[in-house]
Amino acid sequence: MMTEETIYLGAGCFWGVETALGKVAGVLKTSVGYMGGTTQNPTYKTICYGDTMHAEVVAVTYDPTRTKLALILHVFFNIHDATQLNRQGPDVGTQYRSCIFTTTAEQLAIAQNSLKIAQDKTPKPIVTTIEPAPTYWEAEDYHQQYFAKNPYHPNCHLFNLDAILASFTG
Repeated sequence: MMTEETIYLGAGCFWGVETALGKVAGVLKTSVGYMGGTTQNPTYKTICYGDTMHAEVVAVTYDPTRTKLALILHVFFNIHDATQLNRQGPDVGTQYRSCIFTTTAEQLAIAQNSLKIAQDKTPKPIVTTIEPAPTYWEAEDYHQQYFAKNPYHPNCHLFNLDAILASFTG
């Protein structure tokens, strides 16, 4: 019997994050959306102004019998700069913040431990927030699986996923 859990991860532009996390073995599906803000039914247009406090996030649904959440979070911390406050590269605003929204107490504990492991690897303070998951608002269809639909658009996250996966020791 397959089991499913979902965690929500924000690491800047959600297109590249979704692409990377969707390739992790044991991840069943991903979708992109908005979380952590103050408005109901946010849209890409409304969050772009940065005043709704929503973050661009990826809903990562995974089978915990087939993958470790610690591996998913290892990838998460290695595909973005978790020391940048409210930005990733050229993308600036609270919608691009580094954040983890958990749905269970076990996820919370694993996320806190993963953050500690990531912090031990960098001298700069990590600014990633970890919070219980509020309402998830799925983004517009044209954002879902964006790079699969737009293969010639340059990826906004540059990483070597094979090397990141190989460096996981947990």
